[in-house]
Amino acid sequence: MKNNYTHLPVLLNEVINSMKIKMDGIYLDCTFGRGGHSKRILSKLGENGRLLAVDRDIIAVEIAKKTIIDSRFTIIHTSFSRISKYLFEHNLLGKINGILLDLGVSSPQLDDSQRGFSFMSNGPLDMRMDQSQGLSAADWIRKASKEEMTKVLKNFGQEKYAKNIAKSLYYLQRNHNLVLSTTQDLVKVIKKLGKYDGRKHPATRCFQAIRIHINQELEEIKKILEDVFRILIPGGILSVISYNSLEDKLIKYFMYNNSNINQWIPSDLPLNEEQRRKKQRQSHKFMFKISKKIRPSTQEIINNPRARSAILRIAEKISV
Repeated sequence: MKNNYTHLPVLLNEVINSMKIKMDGIYLDCTFGRGGHSKRILSKLGENGRLLAVDRDIIAVEIAKKTIIDSRFTIIHTSFSRISKYLFEHNLLGKINGILLDLGVSSPQLDDSQRGFSFMSNGPLDMRMDQSQGLSAADWIRKASKEEMTKVLKNFGQEKYAKNIAKSLYYLQRNHNLVLSTTQDLVKVIKKLGKYDGRKHPATRCFQAIRIHINQELEEIKKILEDVFRILIPGGILSVISYNSLEDKLIKYFMYNNSNINQWIPSDLPLNEEQRRKKQRQSHKFMFKISKKIRPSTQEIINNPRARSAILRIAEKISV
């Protein structure tokens, strides 16, 4: 197990400020990673405060247990889409003051070649955040149809050459008995197909797409968003850092569609379909007050280039 990484939490000060941490509050870090955000949250809590952290990567959980010895802290090995079950069992639903979601793959996962997330180094073609379950990327590619691979590469990676890459992967394995077992095996196939503009590594979009599919990342986000109102206390804060347009669109539209922006429609007016949807949202007991999105400063991007695509969105649960 490798744990000697220098980890720079993204938008650290902005996240902490956004969460308006109360000394006796209960907070939920849904993506512990290496604990950069969690440690800062803990530093703001008083002796009666509490922090629950979640990660489906067992390595992250083991590191949390070794590095944070604090009675106010609990680490939970599960996916964040299932956290409401834990909260229900521990009588914590509706009692959380703040939720943090730092989405995507963590730097330690990218930097560990044995995890298979990066196209920059060679290692097993795995890509699972929780290696105790599910298909690895290599197993999925071996079993998937051309149509399924094309759909994944196109929908989750916006890969221009999705059809050609999927076709090549399919036939190389079935007709030539080629087993793709390492990240560089996959990179070599991708590099042979299509022309690239040089601004991005040719494997960037494919690796993102396969990783998102293997880990069901968008479904995970959708599931926890469905539970946010049940989890948060009135006045509670939802802070989410996303790193690609697929994630950010989910967060943006969830917050906007459940916000008090443009919600107030006179009761005596005839309604069209869009207005009826707004009226239905207006009937919610709770909504969000949303804040302006935040991006990393130029200095942070210089210090941590992986922060360059990050977007922080913040919403406060309010009564209506």
